[in-house]
Amino acid sequence: MSFGCRIVRKVGWLLRLRLEAEPSWPWRAAMALLAWLIRAHGWTLRFSIDDQARYLSGRRDPVIILLWHNRIFSMPALYERRAAKGRRAFVLTSAGPEGSLLALVLSHFGIGAVRGSTSRSGSLALREMASRLAEGSDLMITPDGPRGPRYRLQPGALYLAQKTGCAIVPVQIEYSRYRRFRSWDGFAIALPFARMRVLSGEPFHVDAAASDEELELQRQRLERIMTDSLVMDRRESAA
Repeated sequence: MSFGCRIVRKVGWLLRLRLEAEPSWPWRAAMALLAWLIRAHGWTLRFSIDDQARYLSGRRDPVIILLWHNRIFSMPALYERRAAKGRRAFVLTSAGPEGSLLALVLSHFGIGAVRGSTSRSGSLALREMASRLAEGSDLMITPDGPRGPRYRLQPGALYLAQKTGCAIVPVQIEYSRYRRFRSWDGFAIALPFARMRVLSGEPFHVDAAASDEELELQRQRLERIMTDSLVMDRRESAA
């Protein structure tokens, strides 16, 4: 289970609320409060941005943004404060009740949700994501979520890039001070007033005519790009 879903279940337990397919008003109120807490936390952070892909500084063509699952907590606040005006982004969330609640939280930051998974076999979620890209929206995907393994880039995003011709933008996020949780992904939350370093890497293009073997090589290359600069993990390993 993802860390976000665990938070949702914990909130439900504290408020004595049952998870349902259609969130009730207490759930909606709880998710609105959670969104404001995330926003208030984001206001304390100092952002350091290296926008090589120009995603936060005017890039207009739709892209597929990839970032590791354990670094997503402050992304909504960053998107709300720094994304170019007029841009619209969608995030892939689970099709279960937790996914509908996470979608409610994201909506407070102007981020939409696509419900489902990125399996290759022509899923509804993949078709909806392709449709969102075609209309000019961006997509945000955690390629090792929702269950891992940690830092294992699943191929769904590459299939989507191959099908749509849209570029993949790998995003690296590092915190100067943070709390790491004992979840499958080692979920990290920046401590208040920490520095959040954001790097949007050079756009990664997937060959539309690539065979399965070539696509696997491209997947491995992109995975290396996204794991070569995991500053927090290297720091912890050296400690």
